[in-house]
Amino acid sequence: MVTILYTFDRRFMRKTFVAIDRYVDASSAVLPLRPEAGCPTSIPVVQRSIASVEDLDAAVFDIDPDVVVQNHRFGTEVLDERPAFQREYPLVHVRHGASLGRGEARNTTRDLGDVVDLALAPGEQWARHYREEFPDDVDVRVVGIPEADELVSTDPPRERRVLYAPTNHNYGGGSYLRTATQVLDTFADSEYELRFRPHPMDRIEEPGRTLTEACKERIADLPNVTFDDTTTPRESMLWADLLISDCSGIITEWLHTGRPLLQVTDTEADLDVPVVGMVTEELSLATVDQLYEHGYPASVARERSTTLADLGVPMDGRAGKRAATEVMACTQ
Repeated sequence: MVTILYTFDRRFMRKTFVAIDRYVDASSAVLPLRPEAGCPTSIPVVQRSIASVEDLDAAVFDIDPDVVVQNHRFGTEVLDERPAFQREYPLVHVRHGASLGRGEARNTTRDLGDVVDLALAPGEQWARHYREEFPDDVDVRVVGIPEADELVSTDPPRERRVLYAPTNHNYGGGSYLRTATQVLDTFADSEYELRFRPHPMDRIEEPGRTLTEACKERIADLPNVTFDDTTTPRESMLWADLLISDCSGIITEWLHTGRPLLQVTDTEADLDVPVVGMVTEELSLATVDQLYEHGYPASVARERSTTLADLGVPMDGRAGKRAATEVMACTQ
């Protein structure tokens, strides 16, 4: 018997469920919605071919869980109609990434407002939007970012290590197409080690894929640069002293480390990105040196502190436990 059923459709989404499931006191399983989504090793997997809404309904009704937990909009993006199971089972939504300034919270309330029973918010900013836009009968709880719990209170290596991890081009309108080559130009043959991590979707979809392949070829000749194609960025975040990103959800995870962030504002979309790091339109080693050696200037630190207070993300290492408690309550 499965009490808690997690559903996801992209490989990089499963880390959220792993971070929650370690704290649930009930039987659980995952239902991947695409063959390429892969399977976490720590949670039992129910394999089904999902090519239509009928397939998805048949799978869920056959499993017959007490609650369904999802972190995607697969039903609205891929299927032609609403799955019937969403009206029969309690549905919990948890974000797979808390991106900044991209309007993802609006997409969630627009697409799932009539089916979600419990919305788990990464912070107060998201919760405020949920409470304003979701129907009154949707319960909203702030839990934090479960996959970031293990980053809290970790020590930086202080080895001049930089992680470059922008958001995706097609869906996030990020900086990748505009900054990838510049990043390699900046760090090539420098004293820094660089890990180059395109978003997973920019490794498989054009126009990002062509750029990614070209960058990989160049990286092969750069001894201080490595290409990171791991499923999750956790290990690279623990490895790095400094993050270069734009509006990606990796930023809100990175905040849990307390390490410096360089925010690139040259994004494809016209995004109003909250400032939670040192902002730059054009990357330079001088800027990286300043941030690595001295941290944030006082004015940046003040603006960052104000933004963090508004985001209201609890960063105490207990997000997974809070989320699991809320999910377990839905099984009663």
